[in-house]
Amino acid sequence: MNYREAYKFGEGILSDAGITEAALDARLLLEFITGHDRNTLLAYPDTSVSDSEAAKYESIVRKRAGHIPLQQLTGECSFMGMDLYVNDKVLIPRQDSECLVEEAMRYVQDGSDILDLCTGSGCLLLSLMHYKNGCRGVGVDISADACDVANINRDRLEETGGLNGGCAEFIVGDLYDAIAHDQKFDVIISNPPYIRTADIKELMPEVRDHEPHMALDGGEDGLIFYRRIAQSAPDHLVRGGRIFFEIGYDQADAVSQILAEANFADINVIKDFSGNDRVVLASC
Repeated sequence: MNYREAYKFGEGILSDAGITEAALDARLLLEFITGHDRNTLLAYPDTSVSDSEAAKYESIVRKRAGHIPLQQLTGECSFMGMDLYVNDKVLIPRQDSECLVEEAMRYVQDGSDILDLCTGSGCLLLSLMHYKNGCRGVGVDISADACDVANINRDRLEETGGLNGGCAEFIVGDLYDAIAHDQKFDVIISNPPYIRTADIKELMPEVRDHEPHMALDGGEDGLIFYRRIAQSAPDHLVRGGRIFFEIGYDQADAVSQILAEANFADINVIKDFSGNDRVVLASC
């Protein structure tokens, strides 16, 4: 079997399984298994694939055909220009979440103190620290496994100087219970669980069956974590500090109301790249 034949084999299996981007995923998995990039595979399509590589490729393609997410299979995810480690213990960072980072970057200053609640892989906090200088970050997640992933990503960034003189700490805990009662931050960011419990069964199988439900389930109305975070946020923000929430496409009004009831001001809604409401921000 050569590169071309392996690719066609993988594409066929994924296409038959109904994988939306079968051709792309087949190529990316082949690159992952062989260690060669797209240009090499295109330039030398007749190069033989070893028996070991062929067996590994078939195995990983069949896992993808079972709707295990590509990023979980490779252990890598690109976010805000960074290559992050992910596994099945955290949500896979989405491009939609980059909208929150880009909006927060307009307000985060060098040397800021940042709190990231429901941090997961740490993608939001680490992105802000990567593009600012000397920030101090705290990420909190109730899942110890998620914090392990975030710590791996922090260590990888730190090794390459990607934290720009800043320091990040990831703590296992339930929202504000993980930090000192008088600890204050310039910015709070959060992409909390916001899917309505009854809607989880309707999600794509990649999400429904392979990503952690505790990172998805926002309760009966999808708003439980917004209420909890907003209620205590003023106690942990400096005067003039800001809060940034990622939201579902239909939650802008409800989350804005929650922030208003918590005495936040300057409440704004930001749309994502697809034109959907994606971020709500406010000042303390």
